[in-house]
Amino acid sequence: MCTSRLFTLVLVVQPPRVLLGMKKRGFGAGLWNGFGGKVQPGESIEEAARRELLEESGLTVDTLQKMGQITFEFVGNSELMEVHIFRADHFHGEPTESDEMRPQWFQLDEVPFSRMWADDIYWFPLLLQKKLFRGYFKFQGQDTILEHTLKEVEEV
Repeated sequence: MCTSRLFTLVLVVQPPRVLLGMKKRGFGAGLWNGFGGKVQPGESIEEAARRELLEESGLTVDTLQKMGQITFEFVGNSELMEVHIFRADHFHGEPTESDEMRPQWFQLDEVPFSRMWADDIYWFPLLLQKKLFRGYFKFQGQDTILEHTLKEVEEV
């Protein structure tokens, strides 16, 4: 029997660029990613997204757009990761390095997919086009996608 745990992910988009963070430690270290993490007890999913963005990048936002939800399964781990993905088009503050992440702007045509989670190349274009989506990715380790589904939806 699998249990699931809630996570958030925030992508700060300012065309023609997107803000990513180099994960410095922990799960996914060495990969570029958005900003996010676990939803804590007593916290809403959006509150967690705002908190994680502030902790990892030093930024605050007025508005978060929920763009997608992806469930991740890792072979050998009975806990599924239910990740709620948000987009922020406006922010306050300057991106600042934290203990966990080193923020850097990338041009949208130079997103470093080869140094990101393998699933990002599938759903990132939908987020950039402001299309809503739901998906499932099953990983062997952190590099190999064994199976996946991804579809555009009317609401998330």
